[in-house]
Amino acid sequence: MRDWLRPSAPAVDVPPQSDPRARRIIWLEIVFLLLITFGYSGISAILSLAQSALSPGGIGGQAVALNTSRAQNGLIDLGYQLLGIARLIATAGLAMYLLWRSGVGPRLAGLVPPRVRECAHGIGLAALIGLPGLGLYVAARALGLNVEVVPTTLDDHWWRIPALVLWAIANAVAEETLVVGYLLTRLRRLGWSPNAALAASALLRGSYHLYQGVGGGLGNVAMGLIFGRYWQRTGRLVPLIIAHAVIDIVAFVGYALLAPHLGWLN
Repeated sequence: MRDWLRPSAPAVDVPPQSDPRARRIIWLEIVFLLLITFGYSGISAILSLAQSALSPGGIGGQAVALNTSRAQNGLIDLGYQLLGIARLIATAGLAMYLLWRSGVGPRLAGLVPPRVRECAHGIGLAALIGLPGLGLYVAARALGLNVEVVPTTLDDHWWRIPALVLWAIANAVAEETLVVGYLLTRLRRLGWSPNAALAASALLRGSYHLYQGVGGGLGNVAMGLIFGRYWQRTGRLVPLIIAHAVIDIVAFVGYALLAPHLGWLN
C-alpha cells in the first residue's frame, strides 16, 4: 500500500514542454476545455453549495436529483436523455482528440481493451470507493453537511433502466477521460510533478461534486486521489471507467428499483 502512496516514474511518459509559446497554448487549451466542461461544473457546484448553505434548513435541509425527466412526453424525454448522454461522450472524444493532436493517442492515454485482471481491478476499485463513500454520505447527512441526493426521479418509462445505465457509463467515460487521462497528461507536459498534478485532478473532481455538500466534495477528492494514482502507476484508464460506471449503475438502478419498496430511501 505504501508503494501506491509514493510517486513513481509516470506510466505515460510525456516529456515536459520547454517552449514558452507552446506552454501558453497548452494552458489556453486546458482553461477553455475546462470552462465548457468540468471546470464550469465546479464553479456552478460551489455556487450551488453556497446557495444551499444560505437557504432555510442549511445544507442538510436541501435535496438534489441527479437524473430527472426533461419533458412530459415520454419519447421527447428519451430524446433529451440520449442527447445529454451523447454530450458526455463527445466531451471525452474532444479530450482524446486534443491529446491525439498533441501526439498522445488513445492507447498511450490508457484507452486500451482491459485484461481480465484489469476488469477485476475495476470491480475492486468500485468496492473500495463505493462502500466507504456510502458511509461518508450517511455521516455527512447526519451532520448536516450534505444535501439529500436522489439518484433519479425519472418517470417509470420502458426505457428508464437502460437510460440510467447509459448515463452511468457516459459519466464514467467523460470524467475519467478528461479529469484523469487528459488533465494529468497535459499537466505532465507542462512539467508538473506527479503529486501536484494528482492534487489538481482530485480537487477538480471534488469541486464539481460540491453541489452534493461538503461530504460529497471530500469523498470525490479521495476518489480522485486513488483513481489518479492508479492511472499514474499503470497507465490504464479503462479500469477506472469500469469502477466509476459500476458505482453509478448501482446507485442509479438500485435506487430506481428499490425506492418504491423501501420507504427510508425516499
